[in-house]
Amino acid sequence: MSRDHRSKKGFRHSKSLGQNFLQDISIVQEIVEGSQVDRDTLVIEIGPGQGVLTAELAEAAGRVMAVELDDRLIPELRARFIAYNNVEIIHQDILECDVAALVARGREEYGLTKARVIGNLPYYITTPIITKLITGRLPIESVTAMMQKEVAERLMAGPGTSKCGAITYQVQYYTEVSKICDAGKEAFYPVPKVDSAVLRMDIRREPPVQVRDEKAFFRCVKAGFALRRKTLLNSLSAAEGMEKEEIRRVLEKAGISPERRAESLSMEEFARLADSMEEVRV
Repeated sequence: MSRDHRSKKGFRHSKSLGQNFLQDISIVQEIVEGSQVDRDTLVIEIGPGQGVLTAELAEAAGRVMAVELDDRLIPELRARFIAYNNVEIIHQDILECDVAALVARGREEYGLTKARVIGNLPYYITTPIITKLITGRLPIESVTAMMQKEVAERLMAGPGTSKCGAITYQVQYYTEVSKICDAGKEAFYPVPKVDSAVLRMDIRREPPVQVRDEKAFFRCVKAGFALRRKTLLNSLSAAEGMEKEEIRRVLEKAGISPERRAESLSMEEFARLADSMEEVRV
């Protein structure tokens, strides 16, 4: 594994931007292959950094639109890819970027049939980025993301298991999650304190459960995990501001014991619970 030339020239990585640049080319290649990129694919890359992954994506994809926030890296990236006719460097914050507009432009101008988002996400904003991408009804096939291994394990956890959380249900409601590879801390520069993993989240065309109201469903999930160590009776009562007896009736109607905890519920059980809660509210 060799470090990129920018690291050797004393480039000061930004802690505030969560910069840990991927350097291991074998992992880069696993990401490209695991993301199912081909010549009919438009790639929206999040945080190209020094362009190590960008270069490999450019060899496989029809077009790469790389969105980078750090203005110090923009001239270096544009210089590095000046000879590439299928790479575009975009100076913007992905959380403020109109991804749908980028995809529409890429498809219209280059005739590409598929769009995939790929990126090495800063640990501190992993959840907001993923949430934006999977809940935005974007015209994309998948989101492939490098993230902290602990977060990846939570996203992959089976609903109803000890590692799951509210984000588990959200991600698995909108996507089908598969693991591409692990990435030890030594694969990055500077070396972070934790290991990482890469997941591909394929956007579902239909959710795995039917609910009366999606917002109510996710509100119910969030309420259930508000007091993670407490029973559903206590968590829902505290989060929803409802009397325990009323919550008990809601749970009974949904066929769920009030003594259970949120992490023990399947997606289907949360759907029943949310629908039952909505019926009480009407």
